[in-house]
This record gives sequence, C-alpha cells and structure tokens, in this order.
Amino acid sequence: MTDPNRPRSREDYARGLPDHHDPTAGLGGAAPARSALTLRLVLAAFGAVVCVLGGLGWLGTDLPTWPAVVLFVFGAIAVVDLVVIARRKARGEPG
Repeated sequence: MTDPNRPRSREDYARGLPDHHDPTAGLGGAAPARSALTLRLVLAAFGAVVCVLGGLGWLGTDLPTWPAVVLFVFGAIAVVDLVVIARRKARGEPG
C-alpha cells in the first residue's frame, strides 16, 4: 500500500493498516486485537430501540416531555452510528 490516497481494499485491512501498532500483540501468546464492529453494531441497535421505545412510553405519561426529546436525540445518534458501522463493514473492515 504505497499510495495513501487510493481506497483501501479488503486485503489491505487483512494485512493491517500502516502505522498501526498493537502493543499487546504477541504478549503471552495472545492473538492480535480485533475490531469490535459487530459488538458496536449490536449495542447501537439495542440503544436505538430502547431510546425510541422509552421516548414513546414517556410521551404516554403526564410527565414533562423534555426527557422524551432527550431519548429521541439519543436514538437518532444511535441510528447514525448504525449507518457508520454498516458502511465500515461494507467496506471490508474486520470485526
């Protein structure tokens, strides 16, 4: 990978990115660290569902609406994170 401006391929991610150093690689026979994209995907999906359902449930009460708005904002942030993760996984990043 000599040209830093060209798009990265799946093989580039499999070989490892330039200037990446895992200080724990090889310690005690440990495997190299891997990206946790799948875990992040599951947690973002869970957060989006919980925040949207919690916000809708909050709106059904006689309490102030600002906590529901906060939950909807958190849900929107989780949805944006889902899109970012899906793009990274489609690009071929491991994890």
